[in-house]
Amino acid sequence: MNYIIIGASAAGISAIEAIRSVDKNGKITVISDENYAIYSRCVLSYYLAGIVTEDKLKYRNDNFFKNNNVEAILGKKVVSVLPDKKVKLSDGTELTFDKLLIATGSRSKMESIPGIEKEGVFGLRNIDDAKKIETRLNKTKSAVMLGGGLIGLRAAYALHKRGVKVTVVVKSKHVLSQMMDEEGASFIQNRMQEQGINILTELAAKEITGNKEVKGVILENGNKIDCETIVIGKGVQPNIELVKNTNIKTDWGIVVNEYLQTTSIDIYSAGDIAQSSDLITGESTINALWPNAIAQGKVAGLNMVGKNIKYNGSIGMNSVEFFDLPTISYGITKPKGEGFEVLIRKNLNKNIYKKIVLKDNKIVGFVLVNDINQSGVYGSLIEKKVDVSSIKNILLDNNFNFAKILLLISGNKKSFTEPEYEEILINK
Repeated sequence: MNYIIIGASAAGISAIEAIRSVDKNGKITVISDENYAIYSRCVLSYYLAGIVTEDKLKYRNDNFFKNNNVEAILGKKVVSVLPDKKVKLSDGTELTFDKLLIATGSRSKMESIPGIEKEGVFGLRNIDDAKKIETRLNKTKSAVMLGGGLIGLRAAYALHKRGVKVTVVVKSKHVLSQMMDEEGASFIQNRMQEQGINILTELAAKEITGNKEVKGVILENGNKIDCETIVIGKGVQPNIELVKNTNIKTDWGIVVNEYLQTTSIDIYSAGDIAQSSDLITGESTINALWPNAIAQGKVAGLNMVGKNIKYNGSIGMNSVEFFDLPTISYGITKPKGEGFEVLIRKNLNKNIYKKIVLKDNKIVGFVLVNDINQSGVYGSLIEKKVDVSSIKNILLDNNFNFAKILLLISGNKKSFTEPEYEEILINK
């Protein structure tokens, strides 16, 4: 069997491990347009902040490809998927496959702002982006982040740690608007402002000024911010161009079924490019997150070797910590429509905010700020879709923990089938 995997990040590496767990001898070729392989994008902002070294970005050792008998083609891009089971590389090379996994991920979504082509404007999506920003630090006194999502805030945190004066410009009413509600986000926003990061909301950039290099940014209200570096943190865009003019169905990303198969035979997709079902809502969407990519890569890899494993669906979840204030969001955090119930508990003195969203007495989402200890318990209840009406009144109690759901586990044995739960049920 001849496997080709396009993309050497979370989904691609997970797929390699899954394939090798079953097929020890099949030919595996992995192709990546990056020269760096097997590093964690989640840690890039900590690298940029100087908290971790480049070596610490790696999550597999340097011999991973060799040890798994994988041919790695790095620094070359797959420009198109061809008929007759072939892919075409940027240098014109054509390679054939029996099974193909498309795990090309996504790139920073760059805005159409006059001046965006100037030197000093960056995304923060890969290690090359981080290195370019780091190189420019010697001439950067002030920086502007356009976007108040995770990318923008992580970049802001990193540059602040490096002694740069940072301003975050947010089009929404508050930061992290895709991740949580305004009240929950206010805890993070206030903490960042207390630490010296300037945050401007309900504004957008109108123009980037300077000649060849960035000198500043003009906002919609006419105000100008002088800066030498700008980071665009407006989300990501799936890299689907390679399947244009094919019979592979695309929407926002590459549409896959419950087995992570595309509409083309023997071609699978996983990671930030794969549009699959959401575990909670059932909607077709992309939850572009590292844990989802790993899970999808594993399922896709196993199905490529002949297994018949269903992917349960992705979940929108984020975890981040700024200035010793940990935060987790999971599932539906800003419910719209009827039938939802929202539980909130907060302690302003301790910067604690806890919010649980329920529908039909089942948890469908939560936000935790500065008290995240029970996130795993809440997450399990969401994934297992358990009726929590019997414990709803204690969900946000300070002493709520795993022990409080043992009766629920006992009453839902068909859902809690993993070995760790079996042991609990036997002991109980």
